[in-house]
Amino acid sequence: MMFIEMTGKTLGLIISDDDLGLSDLKDIGVTEESIIRVNRQGDIELRRPDGWDVVGGLIGEYEARIRKATGLDWAE
Repeated sequence: MMFIEMTGKTLGLIISDDDLGLSDLKDIGVTEESIIRVNRQGDIELRRPDGWDVVGGLIGEYEARIRKATGLDWAE
């Protein structure tokens, strides 16, 4: 599966009104320093000490927002 990784801070910059809110992300443990990855389907995964946890999803034109905010492309 292909992902783009980013910090929780970067995720906060790309969230749109249709996605999870910043308070929702904080409630599930996302901080500015969190390690986040998003797959091509828009699933948001949070790195926990023992693995990855799906914590939500992005909708709409998130691919362009992610590429612009991170400067990265999809990678395995």
